[in-house]
Amino acid sequence: MDYQKEFSEKTKQILADFKEELLGFRTNRPSAKLVESVKVEYSGTVLSVNQLGSISVEPPRDIIVSVWDKSAIAPMVKAIESANLGLSVQSDSTGLRIKFPELTEERRRELQKAIKASAEEARIKMRMARDEINKAISKEADENAKFKAKEGLQKEVDSFNKSVDELVENKMKDL
Repeated sequence: MDYQKEFSEKTKQILADFKEELLGFRTNRPSAKLVESVKVEYSGTVLSVNQLGSISVEPPRDIIVSVWDKSAIAPMVKAIESANLGLSVQSDSTGLRIKFPELTEERRRELQKAIKASAEEARIKMRMARDEINKAISKEADENAKFKAKEGLQKEVDSFNKSVDELVENKMKDL
């Protein structure tokens, strides 16, 4: 059985999930990812913002949401304001303009802690996957195969940790 390939697939998925999670952290640059998944109660159903309008970014600090149904504007404003994202929302007849205030030093430190915590969660998931594979490796009869499999596994772990560190470092620079 190819343990390294199995572990590599798991770590790629964990890394992809971590990258997706990092997109949700607010930096000084606006990102549509920040508001697209905010849930809005509209016409008796719960929908996300991206299901009710198109989202575009207008540099330097604005996100524009062009709403398809004008009756959805008020519920969207309410949902975005109640999401506690620290954004100011203005509505007009065509949709929403979401403004990003400057990050304060205190908020920047909070975001850095949250990013580091998220990175640690990704590492914990990776360790759980590694332990699972290690258990399977330890059932192998051939000692040589065990050693090679564990060595390959460690290379994957090192590569994963390096990738996570690079992603964290890049996100910290964005802050």
